[in-house]
Amino acid sequence: MTDEKQISTEELLKLLFKERSLEQFLQRNESAYLNTGFSDYLSAWCKARGEVPEQLIRRANLEKSFGHQLFSGKRKPSRDTVLQLAFAMGADVAQAQEMLKIARKSVLYPRIKRDTVLIYCLHNQIGLLDTEIILEDLGLPILGGRDQ
Repeated sequence: MTDEKQISTEELLKLLFKERSLEQFLQRNESAYLNTGFSDYLSAWCKARGEVPEQLIRRANLEKSFGHQLFSGKRKPSRDTVLQLAFAMGADVAQAQEMLKIARKSVLYPRIKRDTVLIYCLHNQIGLLDTEIILEDLGLPILGGRDQ
């Protein structure tokens, strides 16, 4: 059986292309799939840091009841909501990309101007508010904005 800690995504893809039986491939590689839900990820993050959800929700500039629905799994986050949480968590680029994957959202892509700005801000640990100011100054939609 393939272990997710021992196999890269690239290698998993190569194995898939060589496989004749999809069912066998799925069974053999069960542990390689993302099984963590986004709400579980958020809860584990807070627990590991001894932080209550309200603190993270506030830093992410999310509406309180919506934030709690994300933590409970009753609501699914948008891509921008995941990124707001990533900034609130002080995530780096790799962590933000992982969060987007766990939430089943598209990762940041440097050939998209807005994504380039977000990558830059994450890499340089620029806070959420300052990131939104930069986006606005460049005429790009802010995180959670309506014109996306």
